[in-house]
Amino acid sequence: MSLIVQKYGGSSVADAESIKRVAKRIVETRKAGNEVVVVVSAMGDTTDELVDLAEQVVPVPSGRELDMLLTAGERISMALLAMAIKSLGVDARSYTGSQAGIITDPQHGSARITEVTPGRVREALDEGAIAIVAGFQGFNRGTGDITTLGRGGSDTTAVALAAALGADVCEIYTDVDGVFTADPRLVAAAHKIERITSEEMLELAAAGAKVLYIRAVEYARRHGVVLHVRSSFNNNQGTLVVNPKDGETVEEPIITGVAADLSEAKITVVGVPDIPGKAAQIFTIVATTNANIDMIVQNVSAASTGLTDISFTLPKSDAQVVMTALNAAKDDVGFVSLQHDDQIGKLAVVGAGMRTNAGVSAKLFTALFEAGINIEMISTSEIRISVVTRADTINNAVRVVHTAFGLDSEEVAVVYGGTGR
Repeated sequence: MSLIVQKYGGSSVADAESIKRVAKRIVETRKAGNEVVVVVSAMGDTTDELVDLAEQVVPVPSGRELDMLLTAGERISMALLAMAIKSLGVDARSYTGSQAGIITDPQHGSARITEVTPGRVREALDEGAIAIVAGFQGFNRGTGDITTLGRGGSDTTAVALAAALGADVCEIYTDVDGVFTADPRLVAAAHKIERITSEEMLELAAAGAKVLYIRAVEYARRHGVVLHVRSSFNNNQGTLVVNPKDGETVEEPIITGVAADLSEAKITVVGVPDIPGKAAQIFTIVATTNANIDMIVQNVSAASTGLTDISFTLPKSDAQVVMTALNAAKDDVGFVSLQHDDQIGKLAVVGAGMRTNAGVSAKLFTALFEAGINIEMISTSEIRISVVTRADTINNAVRVVHTAFGLDSEEVAVVYGGTGR
């Protein structure tokens, strides 16, 4: 008997009919002789709607109370799904994150899992029931408060439970057939990747590919959890995300996929004295805001002034608090001014084969040049090249780069839902 953890996103449980369809799939998995744990997100766009509602009541909701509100979405979907499974003659029991043993730190809105103690889930499985767990949420022992894990929290919940229970596989169900070479909503010619390393998936997730969130991939890689990304709308084989075994040699494609991200902004610190310690001073200030910095570029200083500019990208949601913190330290740091630009887009090409193949950068930059797309920033790792362009050119950039690297398929990619989750 295999133990399978299945996670269903919001588009997979968007309405009553979708919940019934998912319930049938879960029951089929159970009747095939498997133990099944299911993690669910809130229905459709419920989480976003609850956030909007809270902001209509008060511009800046309390973190504690917002978490209490948002966790209602997953509780609704878990209870409805358990009802649907029971109506098919199979026992099912629903659990909140705290009941399932998801223990977190006390940070509201973006808590991190510190421990998983799935005793009640294991008990339900031992008694022949299907365990349904609300994703995205946990519990802090110190404060006694409910917490939420942030965007992609249901993916992280599923992986954490799979690791704690020793599951054979963690299936992540979404509204596309797996991980594609590009977002099929942008590139109709994108094709499904049959197998991808966790290293490549981490880079794609960090670059904006939304089919899996980076925290979940990171957790899976660290704990050796095999991920299977597949559609909840059919029974097709999806994409396996795996850690290559020691000694295993696989001829990797030069480029596995192309990702784009419109969620970042760029801040430029203008006129920074080009002397040792100033960059450290700036990013120490930024660190106090808990903002997650992505790309950093420092220009060559002007000989006449001895000043330089430092630009960096970060999530748009963090930009204002970082601007405020830097402005408060302007005289101490000694910079001239700050510039904020939220109309940027980031494109990244990812592939383990980059390590042993030359010319990837040249092909990328040539494709963008021929399409008339200007590059503002460049960042690289062993298996990734990222560039920043204007936001209004990013969709075209993804298409031309996807074509340039020979990733186009003759078949049109199918998207079964509307949100990608």
